[in-house]
Amino acid sequence: MAVAMAACSLGLHLSPDNNLFRPSEKSICSAPILKTTSMYDTSTKLSFSLHKTRLSSSAITIIPRATAVSEDGNQGVADTVPTPIVIIDQDSDPDATVVEITFGDRLGALLDTMNALKNLGLNVVKASVCLDSSGKHNKFSITKADTGRKVEDPELLEAIRLTILNNMITYHPESSAQLALGAAFGLVPPKEQLDVDIATHLTITDDGPDRSLLYVETADRPGLLVDLVKIITDINIAVESGEFDTEGLLAKAKFHVSYKGKATIKPLQQVLVNSLRYFLTRPTTEESSF
Repeated sequence: MAVAMAACSLGLHLSPDNNLFRPSEKSICSAPILKTTSMYDTSTKLSFSLHKTRLSSSAITIIPRATAVSEDGNQGVADTVPTPIVIIDQDSDPDATVVEITFGDRLGALLDTMNALKNLGLNVVKASVCLDSSGKHNKFSITKADTGRKVEDPELLEAIRLTILNNMITYHPESSAQLALGAAFGLVPPKEQLDVDIATHLTITDDGPDRSLLYVETADRPGLLVDLVKIITDINIAVESGEFDTEGLLAKAKFHVSYKGKATIKPLQQVLVNSLRYFLTRPTTEESSF
């Protein structure tokens, strides 16, 4: 994720000036870059495709850092660090997993991130950049190299998320203090930890006759995506779709779930919420104890 790499190395065309657009102006997106995909495999795995309604992103949190020194030796206005955001989206493209990475206007072409994803056995089949008032949105369409299909395994999705965040911390050390994973990967851990009891919010509602909508917001930590899916499926509830967003210290997940092909009934919804809350508010609890 080398900052100095130019967007043109990916064939992306951005505005020559680095200023962000005002909210009233339209966003500018570069044309996608197409690459060759592999033959499709007919095997199926746990479906983890994403619902098309995007989780609402919180406003960018500004954290001051040391005053920058310009080339002429004069101190400039104190720099600000935007909130890192990583979104895993499988609804935008029926054939690929779409990952969106935002860190204000700081991210470059992210070639290092693309190479790291290839090391996970993935192909980046398309890439694009959108620039709007919230910053530069880098999007990658990803498929499994061996099948040419989108990623459906929660463990591989979590590996993608951790790889991206690790690269972000490596090439943008200033993001370390704003990410829960900065305590594990970065030189500077977050200055404050979220109170998991206060940060955790769980709701589940009916979303038609065949499925329910589960929303989870909690303090982020490594392995969280895999743990959530495991808890849900351990009580025989199927995960049909979902979205997982990492926003600084917070993780926001949305899952469409069902029980035997139907929406979950109220007593089962309560069991699910209680199970998730028990796990999320006791992160050190061993699995065998619940």
